[in-house]
Amino acid sequence: MTPNVADILIEALPYIRYFSGMTIVVKYGGHAMVDEQLKTDFARDITLMKYIGMHPVVVHGGGPQINRVLDQMGISSKFVQGMRFTDEQTMDVVEMVLGGKVNKSIVAQINRQGGRAVGLSGKDGDLILAEKLQLMHQPDVTKPPEIIDPGHVGNVTKINPSIVTTLSDQGFIPVIAPVGVGENGETYNINADLVASRVACALSAGRLIYLTDVDGVQDADGELITSIDAKTIKKMIDDNVISGGMIPKIEYALFALKDGVKKGQIINGTRRHALLLELFTDKGIGTEVTE
Repeated sequence: MTPNVADILIEALPYIRYFSGMTIVVKYGGHAMVDEQLKTDFARDITLMKYIGMHPVVVHGGGPQINRVLDQMGISSKFVQGMRFTDEQTMDVVEMVLGGKVNKSIVAQINRQGGRAVGLSGKDGDLILAEKLQLMHQPDVTKPPEIIDPGHVGNVTKINPSIVTTLSDQGFIPVIAPVGVGENGETYNINADLVASRVACALSAGRLIYLTDVDGVQDADGELITSIDAKTIKKMIDDNVISGGMIPKIEYALFALKDGVKKGQIINGTRRHALLLELFTDKGIGTEVTE
């Protein structure tokens, strides 16, 4: 029998009570940022979370949107070890798209649903301090590794969360673009999964949630794993069961757990109201990452 609205609310009640007052960092990306219905669903979910007493903080990506603008401007995209090579011209576009168009679009979506969102770049209040990321490449084991310069691609050195906590405490929903600032004012493009992990650590978040385009971590038979620990993760990576873009999400989630974040979750953002289904139902919909 299909549960009625009262049954659904009663099932959600203990979770609403448990999560009230908790900081939840959500990495927003993938198809959920492109599909209009999913964008609206996400904004409603985040707004509802705030209204019932949670403190959601959104960190977003924007790769497809950056590619689109670069193509329109006739700038070719180059990738080094899966990372966008970011020269001065490309960095200008990245900052414009992430900190401007994408960030403000997410803010507007949330505000239209009754939330009070505020867009932030990592430069605001020195939120995200960064340094140049150095990549190593060793095509020949008999020779020393080569250092590859990816341009303005950065690594997080420190998160200064005061601006985020101040906004959150005042009833606002912070929406963060993953652009960092160097010690001499340099601008860096930083992986959004990494930024979400470090922000969650700095805020001592109760949850770090990654929205992806798949159901979560899957076993060798393609079945969803609802809960996974560090030991199992290492074996599955060694066995090439976990591969590709799922590896950094898992590793960043584990890093956050070791630094005090209570749990990491990887869920399918292409499902409508994915956040609510994961947080407020008995079964959830994704993979819970534990130590």
